[in-house]
Amino acid sequence: MSQPVTDLEKQEEIRQRGELPSHVAIIMDGNGRWARQKGKPRALGHRAGVDSVRDVTEACAELGIRYLTLYTFSTENWNRPSHEVDALMSLLIKSLEREAATLHDNDIRLVSIGDRDALPPAARERLDSVCDATKENAAMTLVLALSYSGRWEILQAARSFAFEVEAGRKNATNLDQAMFQSCLSDPGLPDPDLLIRTGGEKRVSNFLLWQLAYTELYFSDAFWPDFRRTHLYEAIEDFQDRDRRFGRVENAG
Repeated sequence: MSQPVTDLEKQEEIRQRGELPSHVAIIMDGNGRWARQKGKPRALGHRAGVDSVRDVTEACAELGIRYLTLYTFSTENWNRPSHEVDALMSLLIKSLEREAATLHDNDIRLVSIGDRDALPPAARERLDSVCDATKENAAMTLVLALSYSGRWEILQAARSFAFEVEAGRKNATNLDQAMFQSCLSDPGLPDPDLLIRTGGEKRVSNFLLWQLAYTELYFSDAFWPDFRRTHLYEAIEDFQDRDRRFGRVENAG
């Protein structure tokens, strides 16, 4: 009888079978529905989802994935009931406090994208503290998209470029993709290779609209609190089986 494959063996198998995505982005969907199925308040689903964040982040770091971006809180989420928003912000602060040392010990850099000014002062201060403490770490970059939307980011970039033109520092006729990208929330981040959305929905929900132009999309039926590294491995293997041509014709002669 064959022995079960260990996690380390599975990771090595994945490395050997094909190219890894350098940047994985995840829409963490399904916390509320997971809680509702169990007859529990939505806040319990958000708390349970923290375990998934931890497991998937650790697995990405162990595999050697360079960037992991998590859609943590959208600009639209501010429209949720105030008690749920307050619970989410409290959970963010507690999670940052609890995970800061682990991130640093594992050489993981934390950064955020989105409208940081919209965050409550306590959440913003804690976020800034952990980002500053881990800024020299180099093994992996963990990106939290907080108070973020793709349309918001594109509008902010357009305003930023317009101000530069108005001030005489840039010329509108010279605008190209690279120049526009330099105005985004974090222009140093590469575009995602793989986007994973959990919870069974099949849409991008205003996430990284500029950056997803050639990203491979993978949809999982698992609610986020149930999503673990085994699901991540399945998504990466699916990615490895794709033929990424970026608009080119294969073997064109």
